[in-house]
This record gives sequence, structure tokens and C-alpha cells, in this order.
Amino acid sequence: MSRQAEIIHKLSDKELYANLYMTQTMILTAALILAFFLQGSVFAPFFLIDITWQATLIGAGFAGLVLLTEFLCYYTLPKKWFDDGGINERIFRRMPAVQIVGLSMLVAFSEELLFRGVLQTEFGIVAASLIFALIHIRYLSKWFLFLFVIVMSFSLGFLFMWTENLWTVITAHFLIDAVLGLLIRYRSR
Repeated sequence: MSRQAEIIHKLSDKELYANLYMTQTMILTAALILAFFLQGSVFAPFFLIDITWQATLIGAGFAGLVLLTEFLCYYTLPKKWFDDGGINERIFRRMPAVQIVGLSMLVAFSEELLFRGVLQTEFGIVAASLIFALIHIRYLSKWFLFLFVIVMSFSLGFLFMWTENLWTVITAHFLIDAVLGLLIRYRSR
């Protein structure tokens, strides 16, 4: 078990969830600070959000493809490739469904605001996608999970380039995280 997994398994649910929310608050704060310095306004990335049915459906369709790919891989590849040391299981197994949905919304919004709305807009898809993959540090020692995160990050980046709308990638990211979190929650019962 990795050092990070050991630490996470020792935390109480309250401590674990507090750390998750604190991390996402830091990511959102970083997005706003970087937007101010790089784009001239904390509101700049918000102008890239256009909430429409079309953007929502494109994001949902993308999420469906990612989830289908992940399920196919999960059921055809060795299970050990998906072992994250039980971290996702620990996070979601006792989390109420409404909290999984809320956390997924926060994660999708804060991470896409930072990585697509600020970093990709200013430094390009390669820099944003690699930094996105690197902040998912728990996957660095798990080659398949890390590769999956890199592919997912570049895919979200290309989706953003294609639609020029943060809402599309926020929707996709939210649905992927929420569905996987809920599956873990109810599968572990």
C-alpha cells in the first residue's frame, strides 16, 4: 500500500472529506488568482461558460463514451491495473449519494475552471493536461491509471478546444466522477 493510501485509511470520514473539500477550494482559489494575473480578471474564465442544452448533451455524450471505455477496460483487463490502493473505495463507500453528487460538481467546476479555463487558455493543451495528470499524484505509481488520467485530460482538453465552452467539459467531468463515485458507493454494500 502506498504511503498516501496508508494516510487516507487512517483518517476519519470527517477528516477525509474535509481534506477533499480543502483541496478543491485550493484549486478553485488558484484558478481565480491565476485568472486575475494571467487574464486580467477573476471573472475571465466564467465568460467561457455558456450553459446550453447542446453543450450539456455533448458533455453527457462524451462522459458516456469515457464511462463505456472504462467499463470495457475494467471487465477485460487485469483487475490489478485498476488498484489505487483502495483510495476511491475509502472515499466513496460511506459517502451519502447527495454528497457524492455535490463533491463531483465541485471537483468538475474547480478543476475545469483551472485547467481548461485558465491554464489551457493561456499555455495550451499540453501544459494543462500534463499538470492535470500530475495533480492526480496518487496515480503516478500506477502506470495504467496514470495513462488513463493523461488520456482523459487530453480528451477533455480537445473537447474544450472543439466546443470552446467550459460547460461541456464541466458536464462531462461531473458525470464521470458522479457515476463512478455512485457505483463505488452502491457496489461496496
